[in-house]
Amino acid sequence: MTEEAPKEHEYEFFVDAQKYDTNSPTLTGAEIKAKAGITPTYQLYEEEEGETPDKPISDGEAVNLRGKIKHFYAVPPATFGI
Repeated sequence: MTEEAPKEHEYEFFVDAQKYDTNSPTLTGAEIKAKAGITPTYQLYEEEEGETPDKPISDGEAVNLRGKIKHFYAVPPATFGI
């Protein structure tokens, strides 16, 4: 009997239209930014469908990557009064 080789990467997600893979079923906002090379001061958002507002993801918030593939984008910190 032969054992199946484990999948190289179990979960995938996208940040700014770039695909990333991980073996972890959950990642924090900070881990997603680090994996994608996003500046830590940027705000991460999870894209929602339709008219639902996109969801801000804090650095300490755990995101479940099981199920539907998640799409994120990052924006620089807002600067007001310039």
